[in-house]
Amino acid sequence: MTEKRMVGMQAPGFKMDAVMPNKEFGTVSLEENMKNDLWTVLFFYPMDFTVICPTEITSVSDQFDEFKELDTEVIGVSTDTIHAHKAWINTSRDDNGLGGLNYPLAADTNHRVSRDYGVLIEDEGIALRGLFIISPEGELMYSAVNHNNIGRDVDETLRVLQALQTGGLCPANWQPGQETL
Repeated sequence: MTEKRMVGMQAPGFKMDAVMPNKEFGTVSLEENMKNDLWTVLFFYPMDFTVICPTEITSVSDQFDEFKELDTEVIGVSTDTIHAHKAWINTSRDDNGLGGLNYPLAADTNHRVSRDYGVLIEDEGIALRGLFIISPEGELMYSAVNHNNIGRDVDETLRVLQALQTGGLCPANWQPGQETL
């Protein structure tokens, strides 16, 4: 099977139902973020009420202000329903819940967005841990997909986002504030 290249191409559009930070139901879309001239960090996780997922989701929420300062909208996505998302958000962190979030959790119940981004495990109906950074113009600038047994590093996501926003050439181990090439 040959995978098609996505980085450097127009990101697949999406519009999904979501639980918003105020715990109300709403929608999120790439088009809306582009219209508002925002970067998008779109990350997929396998399922609500699991063990690794809340560590990632709450870490992103705890550092959300850093994303906001970088004119970036963060959207978490799984194939669970908005009702499952809301129940998980309303569960305290002490009870393996999320205890509230600073960004929306979207429901890809028809699996279209997970499939479009190449992270759907078809026979299980869940997504791999995919992370995508999309420019305000809708270009997919970064893609990382890893096994569901391994959580992601929020600081690394922020570092890559900042590197992309420099518009320059960033060498290995580049850190925000350093010169570009």
